Amino acid sequence: MVWTVYILKCADSSLYTGITVNLKRRLDEHSKGKGAKYTKHRCPLTVVYTERQETRGQALKREAAIKAMTREEKLSLIGTG
Repeated sequence: MVWTVYILKCADSSLYTGITVNLKRRLDEHSKGKGAKYTKHRCPLTVVYTERQETRGQALKREAAIKAMTREEKLSLIGTG
């Protein structure tokens, strides 16, 4: 199973990082307020970055690494910084 690590840009310009095996379904959940609490009141959301990982473990490690980045590092990663 292939996992996707993703970064969303929220309506307030904040960034949210997560993982999923089905990005379309997960984005739909976020948009309906059924995803993470963080994104519930920050719609609309835009996918600004994705990368694929082969295992859930790899995806979780990469998600943690991205979450540990500064905002400037994340913006550089997604190509807007």
